[in-house]
Amino acid sequence: MIEVVVSWSAAERQVGEQVLRLAEGTTLRQAVAASEIAYRWPAWAHEASPGLWGRAAAWDTCLRDGDRVELCRPLQADPKVARRQRFQRQGSRAAGLFAKRRQGSKAGY
Repeated sequence: MIEVVVSWSAAERQVGEQVLRLAEGTTLRQAVAASEIAYRWPAWAHEASPGLWGRAAAWDTCLRDGDRVELCRPLQADPKVARRQRFQRQGSRAAGLFAKRRQGSKAGY
């Protein structure tokens, strides 16, 4: 028997996690089917992007003892595009690493 953790976030600010004891040779797909997410959000569970410890993984990946299975929602916006838009709204003076500095201090400190 192996012990794995299945974690998911089906909606914003809703995080679920479940510890499962499964037979050796269990695939990622079988672990998700055995978890409670398969009953709470069955359609979403197989549309989500699977991963192991924060890295993308295929549904037919065999699990090992101590693995953490993660189901991720698709991104709503491209992070690069969102950062560019935020920078354009704030302007160059209000954005960046050294934007907030003390009165009279040198640039970059």
